Amino acid sequence: MQDYGHILANYWGYSEFRPMQLEIIKSVAKGKDTLGLMPTGGGKSVIFQVYSLSTEGICIVITPLIALMKDQVENLNKKGIKALAVHSGMSQREIKITLDNAVWGEYKFLYVSPERLNSEIFRERLEQMNVNLVTVDEAHCISQWGYDFRPSYLNIIRIRKILPGVKFLALTATATLKVVDDIQNKLQFEKNNVLQVSFQRENLVYLVRTLENKMGYLLETLQKVKGSGIIYVRSRRLTREIAEELKQNNISADFYHAGLSNLVRSTKQDTWIEGKTRVIVATNAFGMGIDKPDVRFVIHFSPPDSLEAYFQEAGRAGRDGKKSAAVLLFNNAEKTKLKKHISVAFPEIASIKKIYQSLCNFLQIAEGFGRNQTFEFRLQEFAQVFKYQQAMVYNSLKILQREGYLEFTEEVDNPSRVYFTVSRDDLYKYQVSNADMDGFIKLLLRSYTGLFTGFVLIDEELLSKRAGLSGEQVYEYLKHLRKSNIIDYIPRNRTPYIYFSKERINIERLKISKESYDLRKNEMIDRINAVIDYGTSNSKCRSQMLLEYFGEKDSPPCGTCDVCKSLENLGLTNFDFEAIGKKVKKILELPCSYEKLLLKLEGDQQKMRQVIKWLLDNEKIIYRVDNMLEWVEK
Repeated sequence: MQDYGHILANYWGYSEFRPMQLEIIKSVAKGKDTLGLMPTGGGKSVIFQVYSLSTEGICIVITPLIALMKDQVENLNKKGIKALAVHSGMSQREIKITLDNAVWGEYKFLYVSPERLNSEIFRERLEQMNVNLVTVDEAHCISQWGYDFRPSYLNIIRIRKILPGVKFLALTATATLKVVDDIQNKLQFEKNNVLQVSFQRENLVYLVRTLENKMGYLLETLQKVKGSGIIYVRSRRLTREIAEELKQNNISADFYHAGLSNLVRSTKQDTWIEGKTRVIVATNAFGMGIDKPDVRFVIHFSPPDSLEAYFQEAGRAGRDGKKSAAVLLFNNAEKTKLKKHISVAFPEIASIKKIYQSLCNFLQIAEGFGRNQTFEFRLQEFAQVFKYQQAMVYNSLKILQREGYLEFTEEVDNPSRVYFTVSRDDLYKYQVSNADMDGFIKLLLRSYTGLFTGFVLIDEELLSKRAGLSGEQVYEYLKHLRKSNIIDYIPRNRTPYIYFSKERINIERLKISKESYDLRKNEMIDRINAVIDYGTSNSKCRSQMLLEYFGEKDSPPCGTCDVCKSLENLGLTNFDFEAIGKKVKKILELPCSYEKLLLKLEGDQQKMRQVIKWLLDNEKIIYRVDNMLEWVEK
């Protein structure tokens, strides 16, 4: 067995582990089911990768993030570590070959999307694998209390029966105490075992700016501060508009969203990571798996729907440990928009059922059919055909997904793949009798390895340059070889997918339980109210608010956020302010005059007056028409 530190240095070039990484590795090595809680950028993937490399066998990694899955497989392969992935968008032949390779090919990692766990071929091959660990990434997805619950995650527990002696490692960056308990319960941990890095980020300054002219703030701030950063917005349109406005004001900027081609997104991402672009304006599609340590600021032009999402996105700033800022721009209009999102996210049940029926008709799935099948699906086209609002379709699909009827995978760029379906001897015979194809076949074999053992990603543009052919000619050659049953060729596509977990059922039998629907709606209301509280509160340390949300109750005030600084300007500590504020609230359960309030408050009268003035200025307390003070903060 290799030393963990040696593996880390050899493959990743790091001289030491980050906090809690080694402790989690040792916990798993002792045969304990383990839940690791680490903030964004804490290095979760290194944990299971180092552990698996230290012992015989293959690690099964379950994750819903196909783009991240593909990135990790590519990065591992570049390091000389054999890794594979199985997900929606792969043909049945691809899946079979990949799983066969996982059994016989001495691979170290098999990444699997959760909906694939239920397939018969996966269960059969899993029994034949020498599995050293099952890793559940984004583990909050298994909890109905999590902000991104996915019923397909409930299939994970079936692996316990197939691999009774194999331990589980669950990892997440965002889990409340309720979710932490639920993850361990759902995964049937032998004993509760949580190893957690504090979510406190001492180098990160949390700021909320209440203003109407957000664009003006951006321009003024970015012209004053230095370093690179991310600006998060809610719509694709805004990414382009804000980036253009910044560029017109001589600020190096670009935009990014999921609707761009994979090549364009990769180019924009790389240009920003290399520092050639200073600011990237993006939707929440940007950031997953991106490791840029010197991000000096993350600005949320609009708030997300949960503090889980906010914390994860804001946490992409300052991973190098240097002082950085996480800024939320907020106003009353944002408060209204957030509350409106609730009704948009939960269409009427009758509308959801209607969309399910239209979807099955659109995909030409008959009742009783479709189970375990994947279909290409263009949401915009579907919405246009049936005259539905795109937001209603999207959110209906998410609810149908939570109910376990289907899995909706948004745009995934699948590059072209080739696999030689004949033996080397049969290929040679084909080349001899088809001289016109011989040169192109030799080019394929020179350009790529592993073509006889599994599907290999190819680049038609690269082949056309090397062969001196047009792109269309390369495409025709590949099609001809496929038609001749020499290769299996799957051209590039970037269409979203719908995977049917169950066969199509009659709309009368479609169950969206009112209890479940209302429960999740209320959960969303609570999450949005937490965002609103964070955006509107100006009496409690921002860091404390975030840490308390994730269960860290006794954290000290950060001393650097906008709230701590405003109290410091009053000559008060956060502790003093909270203590006096609680006394004021208690006294004003019955309205009284200013003078009577001061008399009832014991202690330094100057401090008392400052707190009362602050509460009045910020409309936490008000004067009634009879000149009595009243507490009004909800």
